Amino acid sequence: MPKENLNDLQAFVAVARERSFTRAAAQLGLSRSALSHAMLGLEARLGVRLLTRTTRSVSTTEAGARLLDALAPRLDEIELELASLSAMRDKPAGTVRITAHDHAIATVLWPRLLPLLQQYPDIRIEFSVDYGLTDIAANRFDAGVRSGNRVDKDMIAVRIAPDLRMAVAASPGYLAGRQPPDTPHDLTRHRCINLRLPTHGGLYAWDFERHGQALNVRVDGQAVFNNTFLMLQAALDGVGFAYVPFDLVAPHIQAGRLVPMLEDWWPVFPGYHLYYANRRQLPPALALVIEALRYPQPDVCSAAV
Repeated sequence: MPKENLNDLQAFVAVARERSFTRAAAQLGLSRSALSHAMLGLEARLGVRLLTRTTRSVSTTEAGARLLDALAPRLDEIELELASLSAMRDKPAGTVRITAHDHAIATVLWPRLLPLLQQYPDIRIEFSVDYGLTDIAANRFDAGVRSGNRVDKDMIAVRIAPDLRMAVAASPGYLAGRQPPDTPHDLTRHRCINLRLPTHGGLYAWDFERHGQALNVRVDGQAVFNNTFLMLQAALDGVGFAYVPFDLVAPHIQAGRLVPMLEDWWPVFPGYHLYYANRRQLPPALALVIEALRYPQPDVCSAAV
């Protein structure tokens, strides 16, 4: 097959995976019209229609789905083998794509990976903020971050943070003149700041636990976010109760800007884990990222012995 056709096959896989000419063109660094022209040319050479186009979406035909199933794994293998060649270079290079939610990125990933970027200028890291249960293989991420009890069993998981404690707090202004909650169920009588989950589109039910008794409460309020830091800000602004990681509210509690509630019900979850697919050989950049994030961090003195 002529060499230039490999680019067209790679482009077809990108369109089929993204189900969008616009997103695939951005990923490939092409114009939408050039990508569309390339796909028409590929279909003409093969003599079969691969893509069904509408004004709103792109999907594969039966022939296109068959070609995608055959091509995608092989192209991924080629891409992985090419990336592994960078192990032979003095300086590891390449892009590591990680999906995680904002709290994990801000408190764990970025502080640990910033020194790595400064040490290895040829390594690039792309973060994608997502609260969903992302399929990293289908979405072509190198790794993802979840709490330890939510990692798929077919993935390799590496702990990158201590256990995570959630907290409930509200501002003194909101609490003024209101009866504070004695139990988690009392929160249903208060304004609470909700989190929208992208996976199923529902609102997150707040989890609680005390003396081995676990329960969850569905709360209501005036504000819904899909961002932890905006939920915290809403609580500081007096909108209602927030349910966020304790490490975020702790300085505000100490300064008197927030008041903790139901502390004996605050649950503890397994800490963040980085997860990635089992591979025969990890790309060098990803291997360095994993070691930089691994928890607990090696003791400097003992490591030097």
